[in-house]
Amino acid sequence: MGVKIVSRHLLSKAEEYREELTRFLSDLVSIQSFSAGEKEVVKRIEVEMNKVGFDEVKIDGLGNVLGRIGNGKKIIAMDAHIDTVEVGNERLWKVDPFGGLVSDGIIYGRGASDQKAGMAAMVYGAKIMKEEELLGDFTLYITGTVMEEDCDGLCWRYIIKEDGIRPDYVVITEPTNLNIYRGHRGRMELQIRTSGLSCHASAPERGINAIYRMSRIIQQIEVLNERLKDDPFLGKGTIAVTQIFFKSPSQNAVADECTIQIDRRLTAGETKETVIEELKDAIGISGEEAEILELFYERPSYTGLVYPVEKYFPTWVMDESSEIVQKTVNTYREVFGEEPFVDKWTFSTNGIATAGVFAIPTVGFGPANEIFAHSPDDQCPVDHLVKAAAMYALLPLRLSQ
Repeated sequence: MGVKIVSRHLLSKAEEYREELTRFLSDLVSIQSFSAGEKEVVKRIEVEMNKVGFDEVKIDGLGNVLGRIGNGKKIIAMDAHIDTVEVGNERLWKVDPFGGLVSDGIIYGRGASDQKAGMAAMVYGAKIMKEEELLGDFTLYITGTVMEEDCDGLCWRYIIKEDGIRPDYVVITEPTNLNIYRGHRGRMELQIRTSGLSCHASAPERGINAIYRMSRIIQQIEVLNERLKDDPFLGKGTIAVTQIFFKSPSQNAVADECTIQIDRRLTAGETKETVIEELKDAIGISGEEAEILELFYERPSYTGLVYPVEKYFPTWVMDESSEIVQKTVNTYREVFGEEPFVDKWTFSTNGIATAGVFAIPTVGFGPANEIFAHSPDDQCPVDHLVKAAAMYALLPLRLSQ
């Protein structure tokens, strides 16, 4: 079968499911599913997976929904997180965030782009795969994963370590505007704490102000940001103080403790160890003493399970010549009859676990544009759902060959 014939055939087949894709994504958007509150949307996905003919559908102990097709040697996973960030200021929205509005070929609402669109397209891509017998010696898992917005990769640490599913390849369906992405910067959350000595604010010289001590450290962190490593593909590492907390006996007492929250974005070659050393140096230059606190995520999932994970999310990049990237590029050409644009995400994804922690070859391809993620204009074109479903129908077979 020639390239043009394959392209026309899969795209036309996916076009047959335009209405079902639209309805499914609209339903998903209409179900509120903030992190740790995904139970109802997981149940809706389970219903759709069973409806379209998955071989097995189960919900694991953390609350992820796992749909399986096939029982072959090569294990392939296509992943979408199905939690969302909150709405924010509702006055900024032009539509009901949970209305699932469809207008002029676009689906609007919280999570439409990030990333329930990927979930909807995967389910119908799997349906097309079965109907067109695009099967091979592979086992495909379609995963609707929880708590990614709170803690990237937590779900995949659980799936690999506790469910015992370790894929050979992973496709992340976060929004890529139908481009192919091969990595992104990592990140780390930390705190720095200074201690002082409280006294009455009418005589501050009697005490040691922990806020003043911290202010000198903050100045060095601002300087540190300017000299962090740059990478020609991923871009520059960054560090920012995002929150500040203090302890004091009262409003008219000198603070005896001050803590800052730090967001550290990691480019290629930067690790937890390099971050800690840089912060130690910055504190030393400030002339102050402080404690660096590594943080853990310990929020219960909607099932009640607590699965503690450190808040270190490693950088990952797949070489453009790697097998997974090349096979994905070739599949794109086969489905769409044109050359793809290969790039990276600006934000982080569950790839920090699959690729960053477990070194599993990972690639990104998803409907919707990431510029709408977390915004009051959250949206996805229906055309993107159709095209992504066509791509997902063929990609597992091509990755397994």
